[in-house]
Amino acid sequence: MLVHENLHRAEQLARHWVAGGCPVVIHVDSNVPDTTFKPFVAALGDEPKVKFSTRHRCEWGMWGLVAATLDASQILLDNFPEVRHVYLASGACMPLRPVQDLTAYLDRHPDTDFIESVSTAEANWAVDGLEIERFTLRFPFSWRKHRLLFDAYVNLQRRLRVKRKIPNGLIPHIGSQWWCLTRETLSQILRNPNRKATDRFFRRSWIPDETYFQTLSRRFARNLESRSLTLTKFDYRGRPHVFYDDHLRLLQRSNCFVARKIWPRADKLFDTFLRTSNDSPNTTEPQPDKINRLLAKASERRLKGRPGLAMQSRYPSRAAVRSQTAGHYAVFVGFSDLFEEFQPWLGQTLETITHGHLFAPERVEFANDATVYKGAMSDSAQVRDYNCGCFLRNLMWNSRGTHQSFHYGPFDTPKAYLNFVNDPHATIVIISGAWLLRYFHSGADISEMREDIAETQKVERMYLRAFEDNTSKAQVRIWTLADFLTDRVDYMRSALDLVQPGAGQAMHSMPNLVDLTGFGAFLEALKNQGLYQKRVGDYKEDDSAPAQRAARPRPYIVN
Repeated sequence: MLVHENLHRAEQLARHWVAGGCPVVIHVDSNVPDTTFKPFVAALGDEPKVKFSTRHRCEWGMWGLVAATLDASQILLDNFPEVRHVYLASGACMPLRPVQDLTAYLDRHPDTDFIESVSTAEANWAVDGLEIERFTLRFPFSWRKHRLLFDAYVNLQRRLRVKRKIPNGLIPHIGSQWWCLTRETLSQILRNPNRKATDRFFRRSWIPDETYFQTLSRRFARNLESRSLTLTKFDYRGRPHVFYDDHLRLLQRSNCFVARKIWPRADKLFDTFLRTSNDSPNTTEPQPDKINRLLAKASERRLKGRPGLAMQSRYPSRAAVRSQTAGHYAVFVGFSDLFEEFQPWLGQTLETITHGHLFAPERVEFANDATVYKGAMSDSAQVRDYNCGCFLRNLMWNSRGTHQSFHYGPFDTPKAYLNFVNDPHATIVIISGAWLLRYFHSGADISEMREDIAETQKVERMYLRAFEDNTSKAQVRIWTLADFLTDRVDYMRSALDLVQPGAGQAMHSMPNLVDLTGFGAFLEALKNQGLYQKRVGDYKEDDSAPAQRAARPRPYIVN
């Protein structure tokens, strides 16, 4: 058992192993002061099956951990000839099942070595960092204490093309440092005739506790299973997961023999798993897949989060997330200008919550004209415009599970469209040029509106350019006003089907058009004033007047 902190827990664990019939050799890091070490030794003085090995200074990634393991292993084999398997554990490794279960399992596999041992030439075992270069370069400096010097020396060796020779007969392997080896295999590693050369080679390798026994066991083991009997999971940075009291049920269901790393203040785990059991051995095989799947999902959640969720501890950039919002929503551009009472009609036609212009300049037009919406969201335009992206994300998160729809146009908050143009959850349907109907119905003189129309036209051109860009992740469909009016029923069906598949075919009525009488002349007057409206399309007065067009037969179904 390798110990460097929380010695009171190490004492509990050592007594538990001894109570299960296992002798224990403990190595305590020499960095632990004598004022802490000596009382620890005295506390275990009543256990004849507990021995202590020569203390080494153990630093992560350095040789001290291997030296400590080798010395402790030698003491164990010399003092306890009845030992058949040697299990390497730390002071944070807790048995999850009675020790008798592990002993019975090893009795059924008397000649099997359990050690994760993966060839560096065939698989990427490490989460990050060096693999084969662990063996071929020299690492005399501590990565944690002298990182700049460490990196500089690695880069220098790469430039000089330094490549250390691997000792004959050794094939580099890597794996978990928590293993269970047979007495025969461990004895051969300790009695290796090339031990001095081997130790000298690994002394300057990188993280030798993950390579020394993993490489040598491949040479000496007769029957090796490349897996550890200790449940150890790592996060995306290569750091071990820590198990707390909350994980009790999960650890019990895993049926694993030992788990690492246990939080030292997880009193519930220690009280539960360190009980003495008189039951007959349980022959159930370890099932780490149960916990592996859950921890894999946890790591994915930690890395990618949930779409549309942001908080103080997680505030990803737009480029770092797959979707900026929590659910699908639709943006209608120009429809409320072309059709009367479009918002209530849309709510009756689609299964969606229909908002008005969420980014209107005066206030947020929530559904049902609410002043406060889900999640205590205010209709204040000032609060919304402080961060339009967060406003939209919070709205969709607070209403997740329900489809949302809202209107947008050139009169709304400028550049608010940037928050949904690259959102894969957004479906945007646009009737370009429809905003001109607001000016048309205002009745003001064109000369008075000329500058405003020109500015609004620039705004429309800007967001249409963004919507038409190939890099846009949203689902976008654009019609010119003239095109939409040529067959508005079919185009409306297409728009609804795009938002919710099948909704267009189920549409049983159309909203009423606003009065377009004289709109063609209005466009002609704008053109004469130098304001050519290309985005309106090839508009003809007689194509838009519903009173002058033959009534289109209402579609019906024949059974």
